[in-house]
Amino acid sequence: MSDNAFLADKLRSGKAVITGWSQLSAPMVPELFARSGYEAVTLDLQHGMYDFASACEAMAAIALAGAHRIARIPVGDNALAGRLIDMGADCIIAPMINSLRDAETFARAVKYPPIGDRSWSPFRAAMLSGQTRDQYLENANAQTLAFAMIETQDAIDALDEILSVDSLDGVFVGPSDLSLAMSKGASLDPNGAHTGEVAGEIAEKALAAGKLAGIFCLNADKVEEAYNQGFRLMSHGVDTLFLDHSARAALKEVAWLAEQGTGPAAGY
Repeated sequence: MSDNAFLADKLRSGKAVITGWSQLSAPMVPELFARSGYEAVTLDLQHGMYDFASACEAMAAIALAGAHRIARIPVGDNALAGRLIDMGADCIIAPMINSLRDAETFARAVKYPPIGDRSWSPFRAAMLSGQTRDQYLENANAQTLAFAMIETQDAIDALDEILSVDSLDGVFVGPSDLSLAMSKGASLDPNGAHTGEVAGEIAEKALAAGKLAGIFCLNADKVEEAYNQGFRLMSHGVDTLFLDHSARAALKEVAWLAEQGTGPAAGY
């Protein structure tokens, strides 16, 4: 569970934060992540089942359980980024940021003037962060995080320019799409050595530019590797995979039933 510190403060202090990853748009699911001990939960509006309304409900449930709220928006939906921040997201992850312009446009949607263009209406965000509106305005640009996903060859080529955007707080590596892009569609290898090496180079450049680094991890070994590379926001655990693996494990435990006959039940 989270303490009272803001997610931005934790990450900037060098603390590692593990986020659960939720694709199922039932508010109790991300709440269970938080109540199980996750400090943060990411709602996936790109590849998951969340829409704006279900994400708002889920963020309230996550806040109730004491965890930080992260949302990944669909590609290019910067208007939705601003709406989710207004409704209490601590961090927005934007996929497929491939250029300086992509990064600038996204980051400005998350920040208030003078470094951004975000429109004023943070009633819910202030409430969930435990601040008055005046306090929220004073702190919002520092406390609300904008992370650009680096997951294509174009993004790697433009990385220095992307990292030069003042209003951008960090980058978030998507290893599956990154491996797919680097192999020109020939293979999907998110846990491969080359993918890990390139991810480490991205983190190194981000840290040198004074930015934060996050990454999607598919197993505990990748979390350890990412931490050693300088990443501090790391996903580990996806609700759809949890359910699939648990269901298969439960059925395996009673697989002996398949070997039983189909005769009358005992006592009949």
